[in-house]
Amino acid sequence: MPLPDRQGPLAGIRVVELTKVWAGPYAGKLLAHLGAEVIKIESRSNLDEMRAYGGVDIDAAPYFLSINQEILSVQVNMKTAEGLDLVKRMIAEADILIDNIRPGAMERSGLDYESLKAIKPDLIQCSIKMWGSDGPLGYQTGYAPCFAALSGLTALVGHEGETPKGMNIRYGDSTAGALAALACVAALHHRESTGEGQFIDLSAVEAMTSLVGDSLFAASVTGEVPKADGNAHPEMAPHGFYPCGESGWTSIAVANEAEWRALCNTLSAPALATDPRFATLADRLTNRAELDAELSALTRPHDAMDLAEKLRNAGVPAFKAMSSMDLCSDGFLWGRDAFRMVSDHRNGTRPIIGPSWRISPAGPLVERGAPLLGEHNGYVYRELLGLSESEMDDLIARKVID
Repeated sequence: MPLPDRQGPLAGIRVVELTKVWAGPYAGKLLAHLGAEVIKIESRSNLDEMRAYGGVDIDAAPYFLSINQEILSVQVNMKTAEGLDLVKRMIAEADILIDNIRPGAMERSGLDYESLKAIKPDLIQCSIKMWGSDGPLGYQTGYAPCFAALSGLTALVGHEGETPKGMNIRYGDSTAGALAALACVAALHHRESTGEGQFIDLSAVEAMTSLVGDSLFAASVTGEVPKADGNAHPEMAPHGFYPCGESGWTSIAVANEAEWRALCNTLSAPALATDPRFATLADRLTNRAELDAELSALTRPHDAMDLAEKLRNAGVPAFKAMSSMDLCSDGFLWGRDAFRMVSDHRNGTRPIIGPSWRISPAGPLVERGAPLLGEHNGYVYRELLGLSESEMDDLIARKVID
């Protein structure tokens, strides 16, 4: 059966994914959330690791569910010549190919850009690798923590005077994936203008290095290598997270003297306002550790959300440090349609974090959850490639469709 109209600015664009884990699938998800039809090539004998990560059911693993909404799944055994031929036929019907598999694998399979141009002259191919596709380190593979560490970002994340810790989230993958999606959209514009396809060679390490540009610039100007400094700000104090008992933490950022006085008044702390250690911004910056200790004692008895609201009402930038559960129940996010309800095959409908943009007049549909393995075999093989039912049955029997 034909699939419903995707709507959105990329409606009519078809993307083929040879991707695993996070960075490549994240790029595909963003394009799908803009309306593109995104087909993920998989096989039971060579699963995306995310289908087995955090669960016991390859069709219900939480990490896979979280990153593959509105994606179509087709099974192909790429270790067979017939399977590779089917993949090439799919690519011939696509506008964009995204891959983030091991360096050299595409070339060994005859899926390098030069070979694919013979099949689809205006193809846009985006290849995501740790170090890119060439150079002395182009052969190396890595995961998101590698990207962050090698880019210089991990060294900047941690508390002052302590060993840098980095962050235990996949910002390396999501950053590389977002930049890949952006590059694909730019390449589509180029093709629209010139008729030419493009090869996009994306280095995840370079994507992460782009996030530390201000630190690189500071080092070139001051001669000092930037170090991890926690939540400190060079021109603001107080500036950080402050404990609120069992209710979590409240972030507070004071930019001027009026905000400083409003903070002291809200906390009913006249002694803090007149303390000579904190009389001016220069004093507060010099005595930052003592200031944070004093403020922590004052914020601890408060509820984090209530304190943040009181401070904002007084003109002080503040907000509760939101947990995952806080976000799931946040009225503002629900009011903005940040969460979308998608089909889940097993559990009816469930909320997912939707696209962070609002597009009018025709935004894309975000209604389907992550696909079952091979859920769209019929659509791809019958509708797209024109195979008969008996041909499909034969390929399944011989595990070409695996």
